[in-house]
Amino acid sequence: MSDSAPTPESSRRGLILINTGPGKGKTTAALGTAFRAAGNGMRVLFLQFLKGSWHYGELDAAQALNAALTPALGTALTPDPSPPSAPPAQHFVIKQLGRGFVKVGGAETDPEDIRLVEEAWAESAAAILSGEWDLVVLDEINYAIGYKMLDPDAVADVLRRKPEMVHVILTGRNAHPLLIELADTVTEMREVKHAYQKGILAQRGIEF
Repeated sequence: MSDSAPTPESSRRGLILINTGPGKGKTTAALGTAFRAAGNGMRVLFLQFLKGSWHYGELDAAQALNAALTPALGTALTPDPSPPSAPPAQHFVIKQLGRGFVKVGGAETDPEDIRLVEEAWAESAAAILSGEWDLVVLDEINYAIGYKMLDPDAVADVLRRKPEMVHVILTGRNAHPLLIELADTVTEMREVKHAYQKGILAQRGIEF
């Protein structure tokens, strides 16, 4: 081995990961990584850009995980006293920032949905740059960009300026080429077959 080869510890840094492609499982994969990170004592913020009308099972799972982890971590989760820049008290936070499914396409795009996406991005950018979270998941942000509700250059700018050890995951179909170029890891989900093609509707506990 070359003396110049990086060691596992010296090469540790925050990663940019993208889950994209037409197959299902993009959000599910991000949730798996997020739960793994939380189990390792990392602070996780999971921001869902277009979701907001359904109650998903992961919301209850995150609440249960917070309840389980908070006593175990003790004062690490509740600094005393709490300065203005104190880390968040909750260990794993999922926030729905949209209204649910949106209608898109030129003038048909509802201005309210565009406003909510802009607010969601403002909160996301602030969270990433704050350094208070170890992992920030931007769930379905690729859709918001693809629907031209969010400028990919603005997203790329924040990703370039993120704190070194902050990890960011972006999900959704049709990831923008600029973000793919910036990412460290890109995974494309490929659909082979889907239960919906046989008329089977989304199943609780599997799809939501």
